[in-house]
Amino acid sequence: MSEITELVSTSIDALTDEFRIITHNLANISTAGYKRMCNAFSKTLESSQQFEETYSPGSIDLNSAFDFSQGGIVETGRPLDLALYGNGFFVIETPEGPLYTRNGIFRTNANGQIVNSDGKLVAGEAGPISIPSGVGHSELNISSDGSIFAKGAAIGKFRLVDFQDNENKLIPAGANCFRMPDADIVPVAAEHIVVKQGYQEASNVKMIDELVDMIMVTRLYEANMKLISEGSETTSSLMSVAMG
Repeated sequence: MSEITELVSTSIDALTDEFRIITHNLANISTAGYKRMCNAFSKTLESSQQFEETYSPGSIDLNSAFDFSQGGIVETGRPLDLALYGNGFFVIETPEGPLYTRNGIFRTNANGQIVNSDGKLVAGEAGPISIPSGVGHSELNISSDGSIFAKGAAIGKFRLVDFQDNENKLIPAGANCFRMPDADIVPVAAEHIVVKQGYQEASNVKMIDELVDMIMVTRLYEANMKLISEGSETTSSLMSVAMG
């Protein structure tokens, strides 16, 4: 009985983590550029309608990963709202090293440099990108390859990178950014990517899918709790018999 209890406890811990992931995804359904977190358990739920019949306590695999699939493109009209279409990331400069994001909601700081919502510098191919004094945001034109023009004059180009087959090694770094923990993996220039000015890339979270997963997790959680309850009742009965 103790082995079954341990397996059930493992399942409950995994299901709790799964529930946390689902609620985190739902909380970010309106976050620009957000990428859905998923794991082996979620993928099993999506691929097998018979999962509840084949499930057994302790069988859940929680190898978390991010789904970097394309989000929808939403028009905003803001000159420094930039959506990426295709594989790749903007680069954000920090004292601790570069971060990578799909969230292209940018602004300018007091020095006229393009920064993200946290005030961190957005990298250009030749360093930080500065908007000349006297140039308004409405006078900026950003082409599909990330080149930036102010009143028709080229002033820089966004650095756009791709990790290709190593994309799944990126880990969250907060503020909808990622970092690469392996210093030996260096990104390459993104080749098959389009920048759309005046647009945002929406989150790739699908509410219906997350709610279906949440219902399944809740059912399995309840089933595991029932097993623990039945096990406790059996143990109590055996102890009563043994003690006469």
